[in-house]
Amino acid sequence: MTWAAYACDPLMSRGRRIPEPVAPTRSDFQRDRDRIVHSTAFRRLVYKTQVFLNHEGDLFRTRLTHSLEVAQLGRSIARTLRLNEDLVEAIALAHDLGHTPFGHAGQDALNACLKIHNAQSAGFEHNLQSLRVVDTLEERYPAYDGLNLTFETREGILKHCSKRNARHIEAREPWGVAHRFVEQAEGPFWRQPSLEAQLANLADEIAYNAHDMDDGVRSGLLSLEQLEDVPLFSQYRRETLGVYPGLQGRRLLFETIRRMLSAQVYDVIDATRTALRTAAPADVQAVREHAALVCFSDEMALQSASLKRFLLQNLYRHPQVVQTTQAAQQVVRDLFDAYMADPAQMPQAHIDRFDGRDSAHAASAKPERVVADYIAGMTDRFAAKEHERLKGHAIFPG
Repeated sequence: MTWAAYACDPLMSRGRRIPEPVAPTRSDFQRDRDRIVHSTAFRRLVYKTQVFLNHEGDLFRTRLTHSLEVAQLGRSIARTLRLNEDLVEAIALAHDLGHTPFGHAGQDALNACLKIHNAQSAGFEHNLQSLRVVDTLEERYPAYDGLNLTFETREGILKHCSKRNARHIEAREPWGVAHRFVEQAEGPFWRQPSLEAQLANLADEIAYNAHDMDDGVRSGLLSLEQLEDVPLFSQYRRETLGVYPGLQGRRLLFETIRRMLSAQVYDVIDATRTALRTAAPADVQAVREHAALVCFSDEMALQSASLKRFLLQNLYRHPQVVQTTQAAQQVVRDLFDAYMADPAQMPQAHIDRFDGRDSAHAASAKPERVVADYIAGMTDRFAAKEHERLKGHAIFPG
């Protein structure tokens, strides 16, 4: 397929931080994707929470299945828009590598721990941690730390970044992946990443809205009757019943969600094509200097926002989810306190980083960051087992 002029061409990549010869059979973005898939952090995603914890059921989404769904949606849209599918896929597969165990509950707890321990701490941001994983924490290659991914993939992974952290990255990597966040902090600018990065971000939103709704019904915390209050769902439920009168249960849910997903995909394609015709970017740099171009139509954006509000109020804040969230946060807090008080409870490699004996290693950091790196890399079940080992009791049933 011939890419559009505003798509990222791997032959025009800004390259890797450590130069490497081009692979004979793969583009640089395909190589990035393969490195991500073979990484330790990627495999751990299979036991990391999306909404429901690992012990709560075998069929709920995990960070791994979520990432695969984002990649599938992203590739489908990219192909139609003549963007680089391989880059979209690489970003999608890597975007959650830095997520903690227990989903956003774990992230919030770890962020609070860092700030309580050190008032000057920049806290914990999972997008930044994903970049940290691929830049530093993965240990697979003899010549460098991390995966040494291309600029374009790393730029897409860092979809959000605080001003403070952006300045730290910019100091190490001038005009690098965090530069657009520094510009935003210093003036009336809003630089964008590539279209492929913008697409991976929107595909993430489409995917989690749909599968969280599905998992919510599967869990029994949401009902089809409740979902009638969501215009986007009720519209396609009526359409489904018009074609299949009498359809009930999971088949009705699946077909409704399938039609919702298709409608959102086609809407993004149409709205983005319109935005691209209006902006007429000549190349990738013109994309970066323009407002976001991968988008929903105004109507679909409103419907998507309504769905997100419904999920926040009825699923993410459901008493049963909140109860589990509080327990998960207690696990993270207890682990952080235990390792800070007695770093010998961690594996030797982390102990060496903690006490500075590995100071020549790129992964070295302040003690509290070493502990955060260790906890963030845990799966749900490993974190729960560690907590039981250190505290002498299980905090989750089963």
